[in-house]
Amino acid sequence: MSAPGRPELQRSVKLSGFFALAFGSMIGVGWVTALGSWLAGAGPGGAIAAFVAGGGLMLLVGLCYAELTPMLPVAGGEVAYAYAASGTGRAFVVGWFLAFGYLSVSAFEAISVGRVLSYLLPAIDAWPLYTVAGEPVYGAHLLLGVALTAAITGINYRGVQAAAALQTWLTAIFVALTVVFVGAGLALGDIGSVRPWLAPGQGWGGFLGVFVTIPFWFVGFDTIPQAAEEAEATVSPRRLGLLILASIGAATAFYAVLVLSVSMTGPWQSLVDAKLPTAEAFERALGAPWLARAVLLSALLGLLTSWNGFFLAGSRVLFALGRGGIATAGLGVTHARYGSPSAAVLLSGAVTLLGALLGRGALLPFVNVGSFCIAVAFLGVAVSTLELRRKRPELPRPYRPPGGDWPPRLAAVGAAFILGCMVLPASPAALAWPTEWLILGGFLAAGAAAWKMGAAGRATMPEDERKSLILGR
Repeated sequence: MSAPGRPELQRSVKLSGFFALAFGSMIGVGWVTALGSWLAGAGPGGAIAAFVAGGGLMLLVGLCYAELTPMLPVAGGEVAYAYAASGTGRAFVVGWFLAFGYLSVSAFEAISVGRVLSYLLPAIDAWPLYTVAGEPVYGAHLLLGVALTAAITGINYRGVQAAAALQTWLTAIFVALTVVFVGAGLALGDIGSVRPWLAPGQGWGGFLGVFVTIPFWFVGFDTIPQAAEEAEATVSPRRLGLLILASIGAATAFYAVLVLSVSMTGPWQSLVDAKLPTAEAFERALGAPWLARAVLLSALLGLLTSWNGFFLAGSRVLFALGRGGIATAGLGVTHARYGSPSAAVLLSGAVTLLGALLGRGALLPFVNVGSFCIAVAFLGVAVSTLELRRKRPELPRPYRPPGGDWPPRLAAVGAAFILGCMVLPASPAALAWPTEWLILGGFLAAGAAAWKMGAAGRATMPEDERKSLILGR
């Protein structure tokens, strides 16, 4: 039962909508734009191993979510888990890092759309305005990014029903197209083209370089708890938990089979420096331009599903921080007509636009800094799982994962390992200076400002009221 006066979201998301939200968010467009860097760093075997190992780690994190989501099915789930376990401080840290992680993906997609379309329409590489990290920022790309950001913002502003319907249809078409071109690669390709399985001279560092970015490529299953409060009455909380695990398994299979299929189309070394390796693989090696077009259409669909999913999720985290009086209360309002978190949606749109202004030179920094932020949130969820088992054993748990405390413990260790690899200067996976550290520093400074802006609300709101607003009980 919700608390009196608690801002309520529209409840209209079906089970199919939740799977489309999770899987559609996870696959995105990185498999087209970043495949060359995966092969260059680790080779096909190393990349596949990194995604399988990363999928295993994400499954451990997913088990935490599968327990907590049906237990506390509220918007901005991680904020609620951290608050119930440890109070407002950790709830803000987890929520702020997660919101930036989500919106970094949103900005990544706003930049990537121009890069993908330029393969089909080279003429849009027009009107160079300035450069970022040595890469030109084209006016045509910016106009495209701004227009689509406005469209995504408008769809989400009008409520979750429209956003979920769009997600379901786009994901269904994406899956159908993917079966066609991945199947063609496996059927028409040559397994001998995959050799050598590992990138020469890269060794452990190549595998690690791909592995530490896994949170960025796999994040998306956790969009389910963001929208759990908006589930229609026929969706049981326990099935949401199981759906999280199913989406992780589906994404692991997608990434591993995709790398194998593309590598089989021809010598994978020739794809390392390609503009869009996945598309060029089918066009050059198999002589099938129609397959390349299918890849690019799938990429655009994946881009839109990921963009829409993370935009929705990021706005829900910001909404949860505002509704609970942890950050500025203005973020916690809902639209009187649409039942959407309107202020949080508009802020998410503004952040996405700012990221889009940085152009393709910011793609890799967004991947790495976004991975760091998401790993922080995953660490917070794993620790909260252990603490809630000890502090709040009376809370209902429709799904109880196997393995006792081992899954959340191993998930916490895995997330901490990724964070350590990214902050240690000697690590081959360390954040790059100065670009990535400056982005992270700017985000932390914005977080400090947001925490300070919410100080008055935190001081005046009674804790019982905050509890009811965040947890809905």
